[in-house]
Amino acid sequence: MTESSVSQTPSSKLRVIFAACIGSALEWYDFFLYGTAAALVFGELFFPKNDPVVGTLLAFLTFGVGFVVRPLGGILFGVLGDRYGRKPVLVATLLMIGIGTTLIGALPTYAQIGYWAPVLLVLMRVIQGLGAGAEYGGAVIYLVENAPANRRGFWGSFAPLGVSIGNLLAAGACPSWRASS
Repeated sequence: MTESSVSQTPSSKLRVIFAACIGSALEWYDFFLYGTAAALVFGELFFPKNDPVVGTLLAFLTFGVGFVVRPLGGILFGVLGDRYGRKPVLVATLLMIGIGTTLIGALPTYAQIGYWAPVLLVLMRVIQGLGAGAEYGGAVIYLVENAPANRRGFWGSFAPLGVSIGNLLAAGACPSWRASS
């Protein structure tokens, strides 16, 4: 434990907790929102329309790609966090998942560019998955490293709280999709 983490002011302690919790919430909001979009619209938009069931299954497969690459993001960005510091790496991971999500929203559909649409969708999911895997582990480590020695478990729990908040926000954003699709 470093000397600076023990002598933090109450407001800086709250900033650390708030930043990690909100960062996790934002990252996972995007990640969970994708799952709902995969179920409701991505099969139709990004895959051939020969069989809607196959399109939906392929859309869920792209959802799974994000989970498969998460450990790689944790490993890669864990090393970068050790080398360059947690804060800049956490900011980079927030940007990765935000940019990946934005680009998914801007992707042309299968009807517009054919098979390149699902290829680009998978590429954006890889970027999102790397960012999500890195952000979560980085947030927990950042919290625990900045926690008082007797409160590490409590402080570390705010990253999973952020995941739950992100999931709730994503679920709340999706009911309107069913009505408009």
